[in-house]
Amino acid sequence: MSSVSLNRPERAENGENARFPEEWYFAKVQSQGSVHSMSAASLRALLAKSIDYAGMFPPCSLVLEPALQNHANYVRSPEAWMLNTFVLPVEQFDAAKELLSPFDPLHPLRVAALGPKTADAEAFLEALEKADTAIRSLSSNVDLISISHLEMFLPHDVRLPLLEEARSIVGDLPVFWETPPDRADQTIALLAEYNSDADLATFGYKLRTGGVTADAFPISAQIAHALVAPATHQLPIKFTAGLHHPIRQFRDEVKTKMHGFLNVLGAAVLAAEHRWNAHQTSIMLDDEDSASFSFTEDFFAWREWKIDVERLQYRRKFVASFGSCSFDEPREDLRALNLL
Repeated sequence: MSSVSLNRPERAENGENARFPEEWYFAKVQSQGSVHSMSAASLRALLAKSIDYAGMFPPCSLVLEPALQNHANYVRSPEAWMLNTFVLPVEQFDAAKELLSPFDPLHPLRVAALGPKTADAEAFLEALEKADTAIRSLSSNVDLISISHLEMFLPHDVRLPLLEEARSIVGDLPVFWETPPDRADQTIALLAEYNSDADLATFGYKLRTGGVTADAFPISAQIAHALVAPATHQLPIKFTAGLHHPIRQFRDEVKTKMHGFLNVLGAAVLAAEHRWNAHQTSIMLDDEDSASFSFTEDFFAWREWKIDVERLQYRRKFVASFGSCSFDEPREDLRALNLL
């Protein structure tokens, strides 16, 4: 059985249909594009379509055209199998329509539509109506664009009737709803309750895992609680911000420890598979030792805890992706770990 070591090597001194996908968004995650021969099957299962490129957001903060050009290059790269969508604010849709020349039917633009943040339920429903109209307009170009899902912040006064109104607006489009990390448990329970009565459970939760300042990073215990709850309810979850690097580490640019995307995605699938509690999940989230993580053709393991590739692919149905303003940093770090 072959395995891939995660010990960091020495460095040289210098050196679908358009509006609704053909298959349900949370269906079995499959890798795409060419895959480097060093990439173990378990790594491909954990990271397939895992990165939503958010180049327009801090700290990269690119304007639309270069961000789209980057994405067009990324979908043609050997690591395209890790790439999921391009995060595009709804208010930028009209401008994006004029910048589609880098894409073609074999390399279309898959969009994660980002709705605005609103103050209350009334403003929320009004903004959602406008977002839905914009999504319908953008997705009319079926050869070059598809809308994967919508992401939007829920108002503080959300209740089940508001979710029902939201569903009547967006139809079957998958949506990830965001709230602050300290409201994660309450929101996850509400979304799970709604999904349990829905004909098609298309609502998921979006958890913010960092930012550009130290105070934007939730502690591991907050993330752990948000991972354990969706695992219980089989509620889809995705993440945004702060996950540029595979393993948890201190970063001087934010003056705090940034969570690792292998820690977070790995903890999400292992917590569900082994029915971990929040304390056990926090231990994995806090692990800064790359040697704790192992990828083989047959299984992914963290310390003594394992999950085989088939079960990992199943668990990924509920662990969707993470937004990152960089697609380069994750790949560079994975190469440094001898994973790519």
